[in-house]
Amino acid sequence: MSVNMNDEAAQLAAFEQLAAAEAAKQPVAEAQQAAEILEPKPRSEVNIEAILDVPVTLSMEVGRVRIPIRNLLQLTQGSVVELERGADEPLDVFVNGTLIAHGEVVVVNDKFGVRITDVISPAERIRKLK
Repeated sequence: MSVNMNDEAAQLAAFEQLAAAEAAKQPVAEAQQAAEILEPKPRSEVNIEAILDVPVTLSMEVGRVRIPIRNLLQLTQGSVVELERGADEPLDVFVNGTLIAHGEVVVVNDKFGVRITDVISPAERIRKLK
């Protein structure tokens, strides 16, 4: 699944412009122009090739915990740090620090991997940004 983040940002900006136009009673032509941006473009007009080689950082988070520095300094080899997340809960998958999915740990050829179990919708990601 690929998502054009520029389209999402443009749609959000157009929606805000449309709302501002209504509030300020701007000419109808400007509001219609903003509404046109919100209309989804046919798949053939989207040029995804421009971003396919852009590197991103993909990271997985098993859990978190806040501990005082005193306890942090007492950690030694073999210490166990209990996380706030349960063992049966899915881990979080982030792209450049933005939560995009949930998954579960798997082992592939003696290496850890992540099986994606749930993808966060683009609309939900935008809602969380506000």
